[in-house]
Amino acid sequence: MLLLLGGGVVANVALVKSKGFNGGTLMVNFGWGLAVFAGILVSYKSGAHLNPAVSIAQLILKNIDFPQFLIYVLAQMIGAIIGAVLVYLAYKNHFDEEPEPAAKLGVFSTGPAIRSYGWNFVTEVIATFVLVFVIIGIGNGKSPSELGALPVALLVVGIGASLGGPTGYAINPARDLGPRIAHAFLPIKGKGGSDWSYAWVPVVGPLVGGALAAFASMAFLPMA
Repeated sequence: MLLLLGGGVVANVALVKSKGFNGGTLMVNFGWGLAVFAGILVSYKSGAHLNPAVSIAQLILKNIDFPQFLIYVLAQMIGAIIGAVLVYLAYKNHFDEEPEPAAKLGVFSTGPAIRSYGWNFVTEVIATFVLVFVIIGIGNGKSPSELGALPVALLVVGIGASLGGPTGYAINPARDLGPRIAHAFLPIKGKGGSDWSYAWVPVVGPLVGGALAAFASMAFLPMA
């Protein structure tokens, strides 16, 4: 659900002849926020992690054990790949019409506005720290429930508006790596490469940010 709706709004804005073509970053930010909202609503009974950065924080906080962490991450990756494939199927004709390989890749994965791996990494750490630290606060140390869906969705919109400029705010390793894998194997017309040299940034950065948020929450947030 997360990647179907989130990737879908990017496709709507980025691909030529789409009804939302050139809709702008505000549309993308709100689209991703609503994608997170929907994702939490349909997954809250299993914790609504949706994100390995959230899962690693829950592991550090001892709310889940390591086997559970691996199961969460595997499920998140599978869901992300399936969501990306569904976006491709929904926008197949527009992918065929789009002349720019970068626009096609941008539907699936993030990329920096200015390529500087160290600073791109720092941006992802900071943005993900904000996401996970606030999620922990909302959930009182746990994952967001259905009651936390709206605050988390608005938080994602805010992060996109304020911290999304440098890297496109992956803030979720599965959100970037899963669709990037889908981009690599899907028969997308004129797609170009999947930019694997950058792929570590939106994976490692969010994991570090999520871990730091967990440690900071233990120091600064009251837990029930």
